[in-house]
Amino acid sequence: MLIPHDTRIALDTVVDLVNTAPGHGLPEDGPADGPSDASTGPDRLADIDTLYAFAERHLISGVGTLGEKDLRAVRDVRSSFAEIFAAPDARTAADLVNRLVAAAGTTPQLTDHDGYDWHVHYFAPDAALCDHLAADCGMALAFIVVAGEQERLRRCEAPDCRRAFVDLSRNRSRRYCSSRTCGNRLHVAAYRARRREAAG
Repeated sequence: MLIPHDTRIALDTVVDLVNTAPGHGLPEDGPADGPSDASTGPDRLADIDTLYAFAERHLISGVGTLGEKDLRAVRDVRSSFAEIFAAPDARTAADLVNRLVAAAGTTPQLTDHDGYDWHVHYFAPDAALCDHLAADCGMALAFIVVAGEQERLRRCEAPDCRRAFVDLSRNRSRRYCSSRTCGNRLHVAAYRARRREAAG
């Protein structure tokens, strides 16, 4: 599946944003071979500092001064993105994306910044962070739905993890958010279970 560079960046951003929610995935410093407590994990957008850190990590420009109102608004957008990942079909996902993008007041503009060739930003230059995320990331998710690939928006199948990810494998076969952590843990657990069973 050929995805434009700016769309790929937006997809990475939305996945990271969804995975900041409480109970979504392994703790950052959790063991790779032991159980995680994904159901009660911390909110990784706990305060203004973590919101600034998120924006910096994703090179979001023009953030300005952020306050509690921005934090609440970004958490609301995060919840909307989580609904899109949970959508049972493309029509439901499309409706959710349409509402999110419309509420953000999209203003498509061509831009070529930071060494990247021409691409489209869907948010106004002075947009609030929540609208920036809703518009740009919402349109990236729209790209997936339009391509008939909505089922690529997934949650990790490891029972103690529910991290979101976009399955960009050629045959849509990816099951885990990370083969090094969740995939490896489950393979090791299955191997140990077979050994115990064989040992009687």
